[in-house]
Amino acid sequence: MPSSSVTLRFLAAPSDVLMAGSNSVHGGRVLQWIDKAAYACATGWAQQYCVTAYFGHINFTRPIPSGHMVEITSKIAYTGRSSMHIVNEVRSADPRTGEYTRAADCLVIFVAMQDGKPTTVPSFEPDNEEEVRVREAALSRVDLRKSIEAEMRAQMYTADSSAPETTTRFLAKPSDVNWGGNVHGGTAMEWIDEAATACTMNWAGRDTIAVYVGGVRFYRPIHIGDLVEVRARLLSTGKSSMNVSVHVYAGPPREGRGGLQKALHSSMTYVAVDKEFNAQPVPFFNPVTDEDKRLAAHELSLRALRQKYEPLPLFADDERSDKRKD
Repeated sequence: MPSSSVTLRFLAAPSDVLMAGSNSVHGGRVLQWIDKAAYACATGWAQQYCVTAYFGHINFTRPIPSGHMVEITSKIAYTGRSSMHIVNEVRSADPRTGEYTRAADCLVIFVAMQDGKPTTVPSFEPDNEEEVRVREAALSRVDLRKSIEAEMRAQMYTADSSAPETTTRFLAKPSDVNWGGNVHGGTAMEWIDEAATACTMNWAGRDTIAVYVGGVRFYRPIHIGDLVEVRARLLSTGKSSMNVSVHVYAGPPREGRGGLQKALHSSMTYVAVDKEFNAQPVPFFNPVTDEDKRLAAHELSLRALRQKYEPLPLFADDERSDKRKD
């Protein structure tokens, strides 16, 4: 029977920091690490090539300093016919003390693929109380995930907006892809964090950090040489928080923007901080157009869904609520 867990351990490097003058790893790089660990766990269990299908309830509890030892553990929580629900925990420690504490956690869903189509995976059966508890926590998120996906899919994003928006464009490089020839899900997650960081920093006028990433849905693969367009739009603000929607579109560059198709959609929350990572106030965003008002209401709907379903904690020692607070 293949192993149901994988642990990666390495040193956070200066190249993992996004902003000049900062000593903390940016959220997108942490998401990339999680995707790699979960990918290794999924492919090891399925014995097949796997693709990222969904990232859910990504909570960042504290920054990871450059130079810290990082430990990422990914475990199978539940399997469907071709899917694997994987629980991931990121911990880090000053190598001088070796005292690891949690920095982030989330649930990721991978799908096993063969000849371009989903294929069956071995069934995972819990064999102790803790594995049963984790399976129930994963299952408690299924209805929430479906409701969030439906709510996000129903929204339209057009040019009828006065909301702050940041768009980046580039070509997908060979170094961005996995051995299946598609862009790593974690690399795409890094792209959305960079665009959302630029959008929120511009609005706040100061440094911002990701504190929460909601439903991240992957719709289609991105290939080497694709033209990639990442659009981050501010939806609403709190006292120190900013809620952002990010879309990734991709397609052959010879077809131009008209050939781009939606590849990923995510909902993210950032907080403005000072150099000690204390939350700082941000300007209030007042929706003006009908679309801006509708999307601000959409953000409230997503928050209401998370409060309605109240998923079980992924970790036994986690007393944190999944409901975001400003």
